[in-house]
Amino acid sequence: MDAMQTELDATNTKVPIQLLGVNETGLESGNPTITSGRALPWLQDTAAQNVWQSWAVTYRDVVVLDAQNFPVAVYNVTTHDLGDPAKYAALKTLLIDTANAQ
Repeated sequence: MDAMQTELDATNTKVPIQLLGVNETGLESGNPTITSGRALPWLQDTAAQNVWQSWAVTYRDVVVLDAQNFPVAVYNVTTHDLGDPAKYAALKTLLIDTANAQ
């Protein structure tokens, strides 16, 4: 996803696109491993915020937010392996189209 963020940074959109990860509550021990060598921001969900449950997140979901930070689409990267160029392009297009629809 770091490579996609670099590509998105070079794309002119109505609102900027920022990729980041949100770790599920209770899995904090894996944070050092998942962030090692990566540049994308990584947030830790908490019981108080409970983002995973309120957004009904499934493992490896990309939740696409609008300019007001409301979810507008979900793209699961287990189901849609980003190693497939067509699926990578589909996610990138979804992000760009959402940013330009604002």
